[in-house]
Amino acid sequence: MAIPWGTIKSLLLFFGPMLVPKAISYYRAAKNAPGAHGLKPQPIPPAVARALLLLFAVAVSFLLRTLPMLSPENVFAVTQSRLQIPADVLFTRLAALRPDGALSATDMALRARFVNLESRLLYLQFGPSALAECPFCSSDDANSYMWYALPDLVAPHLLNLAVIAIVTSRLVTGRDGAAWRTVATIAGVVLTVADVYLVSTYNYQLNSRALRLGDIDFFYWTARIWRAVALAALDGVLGWLLFLSSTNRAFGSAPTPAERVESAVRVLSGIKGKLNAVGVVKNTAIRDDELRARGNMYWGHEVMLMREVMEERDVIEGVNDAVQNRIDLQTITRDAEAYAEAVLKPGQQPS
Repeated sequence: MAIPWGTIKSLLLFFGPMLVPKAISYYRAAKNAPGAHGLKPQPIPPAVARALLLLFAVAVSFLLRTLPMLSPENVFAVTQSRLQIPADVLFTRLAALRPDGALSATDMALRARFVNLESRLLYLQFGPSALAECPFCSSDDANSYMWYALPDLVAPHLLNLAVIAIVTSRLVTGRDGAAWRTVATIAGVVLTVADVYLVSTYNYQLNSRALRLGDIDFFYWTARIWRAVALAALDGVLGWLLFLSSTNRAFGSAPTPAERVESAVRVLSGIKGKLNAVGVVKNTAIRDDELRARGNMYWGHEVMLMREVMEERDVIEGVNDAVQNRIDLQTITRDAEAYAEAVLKPGQQPS
C-alpha cells in the first residue's frame, strides 16, 4: 500500500523541526568524541581492513543481482505481452525467442499453471520459480506460494546477517566491530521482517485491472531490486561506521579500565623482556675474559678522553659560566636526591 505524498510532507513538516536539530547535535557529538577522549586519527587496523573488504565484496554481489542479465526471466516483459493474453499465444512468442525454438521445462511448467488470471497475478507477486516448481501450491490458496517462496526470500537476509556477525565479532575485529554488533543485527532483522511483511501483504489483485503492459506492476522483480539495494546499503553504512570508529575519526570512546590495565601490563611485559635481555648480555660479557677485557679497555679510554676534554680551556670556562649564572645547583641537587630516594626506597629492608 503506497503512502500519499501529501502524508509524507505533513510528517516531515511536523517531525522535521524536532528531529533535524537533534540529528545535527548527535553528528557533532559523534565527530568530536575522539578529540574529547584524547584520541588521534590512526590508520585502519588490518583486521578492520579485512572486514571492510568482505563487506564491500558482499555489497557488490548484491548490486550485481540487480542487473537484468542476472535476474529471473519475466515472460510478459520479454514477449511484450498483456496480462490477459492467451497462454498458447504467450508461449508461442516465448518459443520464438529461444535459440532452438523449443520451450524449457520451466516454460512448460509455467504454461500448465497459466490456466487462469489468478495464477498470472501470483506469478507477478512471487516470481517464476514459485509458480513453476512448487509441488503443493494452488492458485486457490495464495498463502501456499508465500510459504514456498519464504526460504528464497529470507536467504539473502540470513546470508547478510551471517556476514554482519563475522565482521562485528570481537574475535575478528575486536572492540571496533563489537561496538556496532547490536545495532547492525537489529537493522538486519528489521529489514528482514519488513521485506517479508511487504511481500506477504502485497495486494496482487491490483494487477487484474492492468489492460496494457505498461500498467502492470512487476512486483517480484521490483522487490528483488530494492531488496538487493537495501542489503548493499546496510553493508555500506556498516562499513562506513567501522571505518570512522576504527580510525578514531568519529564515535571514539575512552578505553575501559580493563583495557587500560591490559595495555599497561603489555607495555610493562615488553620492558621487562628488554631488561632481562640486557641482563643476559651484561652477565655474558662479565663472565667472558675477552669481553670483560674489551669492556675495561673501552671504559678506560672513555675516562681518559673525557678527562682530556674537561681540561680544555673553553670547556672549563663554559662549565664555570653555566654553574655561576645559568644552573641552580640546589634545585638540581634536590631533584637528584628525590630521584635516588624514589629508586632506592622500594629496595630498602624494613628496620
